Amino acid sequence: MKSAVAEHLRGLGHAVLDFGTVTKDPVDYPDFAVAVAKAVAEGRAAIGVVIDGAGIGSCMAANKMRGVRAAMCYDVTTAGNAREHNNANVLTLGAGLIGSRLAIAILDTFLATPFAGGRHKARVDKIDALDRPG
Repeated sequence: MKSAVAEHLRGLGHAVLDFGTVTKDPVDYPDFAVAVAKAVAEGRAAIGVVIDGAGIGSCMAANKMRGVRAAMCYDVTTAGNAREHNNANVLTLGAGLIGSRLAIAILDTFLATPFAGGRHKARVDKIDALDRPG
């Protein structure tokens, strides 16, 4: 799935930074999720995509990074909502739960959906404030 997603992104003209594993051997997914989240938090990437078995643990790990709003999406509706309402900047996908075709459709929706702002901005600001001490 990672190869299909990366190839699709490149086909759309996006640069791809690959922080992931290159084998199917078990790995500690938080290490890879944090590497992607750091790239987004530091401004080296505008959007991050993390793929693991279920997408859940990577989402949890990515959300520990200040400035990251990761969303585990499993269909185009959750992808659109994550961007429109929550201004998500990291997408996590579960390769064991969805196929590559659906993953690409989710990614396309995630990329194409703008943040709505308005009433959602105050809510996202509250989420972001949780990153700050005190």
